[in-house]
Amino acid sequence: MEILRGNWKCGWALDLHTSSSKPLGDGHYDNVRTEIGQMLYDLKYNNSISNQDKIQLVEDLAFAAANFLKNKILVTPYIWVIVPTPSSKDRELQPVYLLADKIAYLLNRRIDGEYIKKIKNTNELKSIEILEERKKILDGAFICDKRYKGRKILLIDDLYRSGATLNEITKTLYTQGEVDNVYVLCFTKTRSKKWIMKKFLFQDLFL
Repeated sequence: MEILRGNWKCGWALDLHTSSSKPLGDGHYDNVRTEIGQMLYDLKYNNSISNQDKIQLVEDLAFAAANFLKNKILVTPYIWVIVPTPSSKDRELQPVYLLADKIAYLLNRRIDGEYIKKIKNTNELKSIEILEERKKILDGAFICDKRYKGRKILLIDDLYRSGATLNEITKTLYTQGEVDNVYVLCFTKTRSKKWIMKKFLFQDLFL
């Protein structure tokens, strides 16, 4: 489990996305994924497996997340609604929505996939590594109403990178939605490229 820091009340990732990463020198990395990281990768990107297999991955991942949340006895009983982050890409199966829906079912909580709406194209984020630049692009990218004013919300995302998107959504929930507390759960958290390079160079000193 990884603690996620941001403008939310509490945030967690079930695991890191990779157990190791080695720079290949051409801008790519040789990644060894964690068990949850591999499951998430297969769910989102592996087109060689069937939709039935992907639905099973959703079941397994959601079950792990629900079990984790059930242990958060000071948080989970007070969550009013579970909200998935808006998808950035159209897919036949939308992983975050399916995962959030299954978690809500397992925890017997409301699910609202229409609450947060994205009103700004942010595709250029993929090529921007400077956090402040990402924040500028994301500013004003989401809207919501006050249907959950004063309520506690669990925000679900699949992969935590810089946290810029989740921070912007959380800001929107607090300012526009006037919600009470926002909690964040992601399935995996990436390692920063700077962290990977530093570790790789440090290891080289002993080879």
